Amino acid sequence: MKPADHPPLPRARSRGLTSVVEREIKFTVAPDFRLPPSLGTPRPSRLIISTYYDTPSYDLTHAGITLRYRVAQRKRAWQLKVPLCDDRQEIEVVDRHPLPPPALLDLLVLHLRQRQPVPLVTLRVRRTSVIVRRNRRPIAEVSLDIVTAVKDGHVILRFRELEIESLKAGEEELDDIARLVRRAGAHEHDGRPKLFRALSLPAPEPATQPEANAPLVDHLTWTLARHVRWLTAHDPGTRLGTESESLHQMRVAVRRLRSVLRAARPILPRDWNESLAKELSWLGECLGQARDLDVQIAYFQEEIGRLDEPDRKPLAQFVTYLQSKRAHAQQMVLRALNSARYLDLVHRLEQAAHDPPVVDATTPDTLHALAKREFKKLKKAVRHIGPKPNDAILHAVRIKTKRARYAAELALWSAGKPAARFIKQARVVQDLLGAYQDSVTAETYIRSFSNESNSTRAAFVAGRLIERQRQRREQLRHALPELLKTLLKRGKQAWC
Repeated sequence: MKPADHPPLPRARSRGLTSVVEREIKFTVAPDFRLPPSLGTPRPSRLIISTYYDTPSYDLTHAGITLRYRVAQRKRAWQLKVPLCDDRQEIEVVDRHPLPPPALLDLLVLHLRQRQPVPLVTLRVRRTSVIVRRNRRPIAEVSLDIVTAVKDGHVILRFRELEIESLKAGEEELDDIARLVRRAGAHEHDGRPKLFRALSLPAPEPATQPEANAPLVDHLTWTLARHVRWLTAHDPGTRLGTESESLHQMRVAVRRLRSVLRAARPILPRDWNESLAKELSWLGECLGQARDLDVQIAYFQEEIGRLDEPDRKPLAQFVTYLQSKRAHAQQMVLRALNSARYLDLVHRLEQAAHDPPVVDATTPDTLHALAKREFKKLKKAVRHIGPKPNDAILHAVRIKTKRARYAAELALWSAGKPAARFIKQARVVQDLLGAYQDSVTAETYIRSFSNESNSTRAAFVAGRLIERQRQRREQLRHALPELLKTLLKRGKQAWC
């Protein structure tokens, strides 16, 4: 579920918070390891003292979340790190107060459940680092950390590790730096954050995938747990609202949970399933408007750069208008995430992921039957698509493609490689139809843009943008038949 490529690391500010997407690679090093002098420009050595906070049962830590009070030189700040796909988002509040600030605790409502975090351990880090540049441009900081862990006034552990933190580095540049430090003697890291090492906690690992011949309940439990973890992991970032990807990933988790429950309807109690699906539908709608605005804002911001200078101003004004609507949508999202209804839904999802009330099924053969049923519905929709399908028909095919894909993912371990090939092709079709639907929505917003402004220039710009959207959809329509043909072929191989 990680995006295909990384945009530049963005910074954002909200309610006194600063936020940055953190991308880093860690290595273990021997006691005699030294940073290669040719790697970059040395920075002065620094002492960083961080006190980590969590519940006594490590709820934040196990969720991949870090809360710490950090003292570096004269700066004192509270920092919160939360998952963002395969990266992490670091949120900071400059504050000398000894208790976690409410602005950060508000983001952790779901994980703290009204409990107050307490100090666990203090890490004293002596950091030596260099700045790596390419064409005079700083792209990464490579740091050698000597860590002393102190708990209850006693030193409990000392260790060293190396960290490459991206500043503006691309994937290839990070790989080049990683090769250099490996040649200097650095070794692969076990993935544990410093806090895990200090507390001797094992590296966080996803639940083991069930064997192909495991009981159906094991497959369903594993799938539900996976998506529930993804949903809750992106809850804090969605509350903050500075990274659109957090909300997107949370909404993806909701869609996948809905599809899994829908695929598993024959083996789950009807009333239980419908009730949970209804609540997930409610949450998806709450997130949907904000997500649609995120997509359109990103699209129109990109379009601004493609326009001639005189045409940019009216479109920039429209983007500002969309951003104001997005701010309002964020308030609606927060109301939903702070509601008792949402907290109850998450509790029910966690229970379902732990012990789903499966009935009338004990073998993975049922998974195959469920996936086959969803594929048949998709095949029927594709065969009735016609030579010139309208937007509604294509949207319906997109939905059925999603459902067939998610059902196939549930049955993957009982169907093997043919199912994997079907899933891969379904993702391609889903992405294309998603781009088509985004184009339809974009045209709706363009017409809104035209209606919001009475200027001739705005009407001219709107006309150009609408024409681009129609050309875009025509290109997508042209590519679709061959992709659908391959999708049906893959589906027959997997399910027939």
